[in-house]
Amino acid sequence: MERIYVRMRKRIRKHQSDTIELKDIAFVETDSETKHKLEQIPIHKVSKKDGEFIVIESFILLAILRKLFPKSDIEFIGPEETIVEVQSKQYKPSILFTVIIWIVLFVGTAMSIMNFHYDVSMPEVHEKLHYIFTGEKNKRPLWIQIPYSIGLGVGMVLFLNHWFKKRINEEPSPLEIELFKYEKDINDYIRHFENELNDDERHF
Repeated sequence: MERIYVRMRKRIRKHQSDTIELKDIAFVETDSETKHKLEQIPIHKVSKKDGEFIVIESFILLAILRKLFPKSDIEFIGPEETIVEVQSKQYKPSILFTVIIWIVLFVGTAMSIMNFHYDVSMPEVHEKLHYIFTGEKNKRPLWIQIPYSIGLGVGMVLFLNHWFKKRINEEPSPLEIELFKYEKDINDYIRHFENELNDDERHF
């Protein structure tokens, strides 16, 4: 008896009117001839009524594969479903919109930093440090404030682990970890509340 191993992908992207084949949503391992046939099996044709997300569960593939390969032993490994994100037409980003977003983020970040420094009385701290080291009072100890400002920017770059598009090291940044957790929560939500494919929606 031929054994077929199937490992479903976690998430893929497709456009409307695309046909989802088995190779798109799963990795297949078996004899080379059978593997090629398996990968070409159409599972579903994306349409407008599918909405933005489609959840294809393993039991749907199991029913299809058992019907087409009744004498084979089919075993699923790994994830139990694949989330298909239906993408609409892609629009080129507007330069004006990008500049506006950049300005808003820059101003918002600057205000947050200034409010934090005001709350913790950072100028007074710098004055006290200057008095401790020099014995003189100075309301603008630039020899402390300038390195501190530079260090603040360098610290943010190291914290985010990015310099523009270049990654400093392979360790993920806290922002990337939070985005990963957010995407994982979104996927869990979709799995729970998105309707799965019905039998009459399959195309094969």
